[in-house]
Amino acid sequence: MFAQALSSRLDRRGIHYAWLIAAITFCVMLTTSAALGLPGAFLKPLTREMGWDTDQISSILAFRFALFGLMAPFSAILMERFGVRNVVWAALALIAGGMALATVATELWQLFIAWGLMLGVGSGLTALVLAAVVASRWFSARRGLVIGILTASSATGQLAFLPVAAWLIEHMGWRTAVLPVLFACALLAVLVFCFMRNRPADVGLAAFGEVPVHVHAAPAPPSAPAPLTLRGPFVVLRDAARNQTFWILAGTFFICGLSTNGLIQTHFISLCADFGMAAVPAAGALAMMGAFDFVGTILSGWLSDRYDCRKLLFWYYGLRGLSLFWLPHSTFTLYGLSIFAMFYGLDWIATVPPTVKLAGSVFGKERAPMVFGWIFAAHQVGAATAAFGAGLTRTLLLTYTPALYAAGAACVVAALLALMVRRPNTQASGTAPQAAKA
Repeated sequence: MFAQALSSRLDRRGIHYAWLIAAITFCVMLTTSAALGLPGAFLKPLTREMGWDTDQISSILAFRFALFGLMAPFSAILMERFGVRNVVWAALALIAGGMALATVATELWQLFIAWGLMLGVGSGLTALVLAAVVASRWFSARRGLVIGILTASSATGQLAFLPVAAWLIEHMGWRTAVLPVLFACALLAVLVFCFMRNRPADVGLAAFGEVPVHVHAAPAPPSAPAPLTLRGPFVVLRDAARNQTFWILAGTFFICGLSTNGLIQTHFISLCADFGMAAVPAAGALAMMGAFDFVGTILSGWLSDRYDCRKLLFWYYGLRGLSLFWLPHSTFTLYGLSIFAMFYGLDWIATVPPTVKLAGSVFGKERAPMVFGWIFAAHQVGAATAAFGAGLTRTLLLTYTPALYAAGAACVVAALLALMVRRPNTQASGTAPQAAKA
């Protein structure tokens, strides 16, 4: 009732309801990804208060990253079966519950339930697949722009809340630092319940940019190549695994996750503390990365439409590797880290648009989203590997430097692998994976 009335009011003012859906989705992805990145600020406080080692906490955060990624191939099916609104509402409830339960955890298994299972599943339900579903259902025009903005919000959100959290940890304790995310989840749950709808037809509209021809007279959905079942993602994975390009994209995205979410997002504040930098300015550097990432990801989408995506990935991974090699030798002053944040932030998740485009050109329009879901799962497995591996390195060797060098070397490998992707034929760009088999 609220949605229909608001849709009519917006329509009279020349505003399509799709833009409100995109705005709500933007805020949801910003907040849920912030919850995903927030525990990285709690490493030091938890080790001091609970006596847990860095590698013990990092193993939980690693599981969270892996579960976050492995949910991606199945989240689209859940949205189709239960509706976008219900899935997003459930995700917000899981994230808020997990963050709240962590504040009363006294044992590692309790932290595992809160931050491993609940946070991993909840954030996985609102990962990049949500952006693809909303953009494809609600937008016929400006779809690429919407996907770019929503993708940027996901990465930026993982960093944007950290300065506030670091200040709250320093002045009021780490438990208080979860309150902004809890309040944001509660507010968004209300907005989602009242205004989020599954498809434009639910409010009597066609998709933005689509000619509204007999919207009510033709409610049948577009024909799909196959019904969505829980078996579907595994069928797609089996077919995609026969293609060399899938393994190259999955491998480079594994390294992407290893060198971003798992390493810098999770351990950056702790790394800076080892060099005498306080948590608040370190979190400020992360937030600066998020701001530059927002610009870099949208710019990357623009470049992906105009230049060879393989060469873009070569430069993105190569420059990221060089920045990670340089980081241990930086001054770790606010000035030095600001330069790193600007350089590294522009490249944080700029790899997504060219990777998505390459997947679409090779695997076809219908299967590309689910194939990318598996590629994104590899990204988060890489993040989990770095989250645990860097924590173990810090515990055993009392330094993060070997982890930074290893991630930098992996980025150089990813840069070379990107050039091995075969340029798909124009005729085969919309065909099934078999048409582009290596």
